[in-house]
Amino acid sequence: MTPPTALADAMARALADAPAGAVGVAVSGGGDSVALLLLVQHWAAAAGRRVEAATVDHGLRPEAAAEAAGVARLCARLGVRHATLAWTGWDGHGNLQAAARDARRALLAGWARGRGLAAVALGHTCDDQAETFLMRLARGSGVDGLAAMAGTSRAEGVPWLRPLLGLRRAALRAWLAEAGIGWVEDASNDDPAFARVRAREALGPLAALGLGPERLAATAARMARARVALEAATAALARDCAAPGPAGDLILDPGPLAAAPEELRLRLVAAALVWASGARVRPRLATTEAAVAAVLGQGLGHGVTAHGCVLRPWRGRVAVRREPARVGAPVPVDAIWDGRWEVRGAAGDGLRIGALGVAGLAARPGWRETGLAREALLATPGVWRDGRLVAAPVLETGGAVVARRVAPLPAPWDESR
Repeated sequence: MTPPTALADAMARALADAPAGAVGVAVSGGGDSVALLLLVQHWAAAAGRRVEAATVDHGLRPEAAAEAAGVARLCARLGVRHATLAWTGWDGHGNLQAAARDARRALLAGWARGRGLAAVALGHTCDDQAETFLMRLARGSGVDGLAAMAGTSRAEGVPWLRPLLGLRRAALRAWLAEAGIGWVEDASNDDPAFARVRAREALGPLAALGLGPERLAATAARMARARVALEAATAALARDCAAPGPAGDLILDPGPLAAAPEELRLRLVAAALVWASGARVRPRLATTEAAVAAVLGQGLGHGVTAHGCVLRPWRGRVAVRREPARVGAPVPVDAIWDGRWEVRGAAGDGLRIGALGVAGLAARPGWRETGLAREALLATPGVWRDGRLVAAPVLETGGAVVARRVAPLPAPWDESR
């Protein structure tokens, strides 16, 4: 199906730098994602690319299965391979929307990796950008929160593309309606109990003040540019005062940190806490402020805890270490342990990765000769079988079993991203 020239050209520009290879499309059945599927297919046909689609069925609404089946039928007519990905992980606790969002991303990432897709396209539009800006503004977000959703990003080992960010939702649906293509309307999109719906309703009155979606999206894009500059400045500061240690800890030099602007101090310490803890999210501002004060010697004493980390004085500096009592449960040897470590070279039945801990150090009494801090080593990985330590890769460097730190979020001093 041939889209209007303006839409096709916008898609070609947005996908000009898409990674080489097959492209996946996340299709819920709503108007935006259906338009995305058709536009990506048109672009891919001209570019000689393969397209596949997937729909996530969260199992939270009775209509969801039928909607996924409708997307599958549309894909069959288009000659696009389709998969329905079912989520069964909701236990009724916590934030449902956040859990569903995380599950959707994880399911789509697993699908993309399994199918060998180069990237996955998402259907966020200019309207979504504006709505997100308003929601974050209402929460008091700073530069990072107000920055635009990126046209390209990477998470869960997968590149994510948002080629519709320059297009309005109304233009996409007008095209679908003119072409006689239907889509699903989710009743929750009209429920004012959701912050996004309230933000959407606010856009009308705001447009009269000159704050329409395009203007808000442009402001978000300027915030994104500011964020890039701040990240570069934070990276420069980190090179002066932050050094990763071999046991998954970080050593911070308070001197350069104290001389830096407050915003850069906050950014660097927040990133340090994320990196050392393996957390998926940054600490709250109050937590970060308290941690910065501790690093600068205000109330540090013998140590403080923050965001799953322990901050200790160390040789005139401050060590940021994973809090041993907060480490994750054991996992299979092919999984990421504690959000921080992956282990390679461990083979055999019944092997698990868990904390080295007190028992592991007792099984390797020569650990003191390494010069590494006991507290840091307690939170490093050990390979276990039936309660017996098989390998301690951080201690046993040069062995067959190797442990590698995995940063869940890129630290500001890591410029390889």
